[in-house]
Amino acid sequence: MSSIENKLFPHQIEGSALWKWRQQALKQAQLENIPSAEVDWLLQGVCQVDRLTLRLGTLAEQAAIPSAIALEALQNRWQKRVADRVPVQHLVGSTSWRNFTLAVSPAVLIPRPETELLIDLAMELVSAHPQGRELSEGIWVDVGTGSGAIALGLAVAFPAARVIATDISGAALAIAQQNAQMNGLGDRIEFRQGTWFEPLADLQGQLAGVVSNPPYIPSEMVLTLQPEVVRHEPHLALDGGDDGLEAVRHLVSAAPQFLREGGLWMVEHMAGQAVAVAQLLQATTSYGAIATHADLAGIDRFVTAQQLGNR
Repeated sequence: MSSIENKLFPHQIEGSALWKWRQQALKQAQLENIPSAEVDWLLQGVCQVDRLTLRLGTLAEQAAIPSAIALEALQNRWQKRVADRVPVQHLVGSTSWRNFTLAVSPAVLIPRPETELLIDLAMELVSAHPQGRELSEGIWVDVGTGSGAIALGLAVAFPAARVIATDISGAALAIAQQNAQMNGLGDRIEFRQGTWFEPLADLQGQLAGVVSNPPYIPSEMVLTLQPEVVRHEPHLALDGGDDGLEAVRHLVSAAPQFLREGGLWMVEHMAGQAVAVAQLLQATTSYGAIATHADLAGIDRFVTAQQLGNR
């Protein structure tokens, strides 16, 4: 093992002991209605062990497994998952999203797989747009960036673009900046702190795209969500007001001041909100090409529009 690996995995756990713990944890997961895959997710997050070793059961035959933490600490982390419903992503400290490994903490919403489609959608819309080349080289903003996931996705999708990520939370921006550095995009994304468009006052009429996954859960529903969400994810990133559309209304009304003609407006929303979001856009004279888009489960999840010329 190299010196770097020694620093990353300073502990050694007997394979038989680790296998025994895994079997017990799998039983607990079943009893507590926790996906069994999370046991191996945690194991692979803290130990130098691969999926094949776990699947074949050869883990038990290995004398010692390099680990970032001691067995007792691993047991304690798993008990936090079971008793306190701490998300496994927090226990590991990271999650996968598109081709990125992203650091996560209670300061940011854990990026969901559905949101990955926003990046694919942006690329499709730009490809079909009459001003596609100009947009692909323009200024894109991830409004309310959280972990920075969307901003990173935009930076890769549009290599010639200028990408800006905004968030009201300094703690969230610190995580987003960390993720940009970790994924080799630290020099591609500019981070600005403030509420929605406030940090973008110098960019009125210049944005090629505004993309956001804003809070969209109705206030009375927030506390009914899974305990992993209610207890451990920031309510600021979840609570969308009485009907869940408070942030969306602001994005609809404020974005026209900042988008260039033909610029794209893109948001993720909760299932069942597509019609209401489209109606908010239609009620203005600022947008055209308003469209709803489904996620991979066939549920309407995104609404997009284009900025018209007569702001």
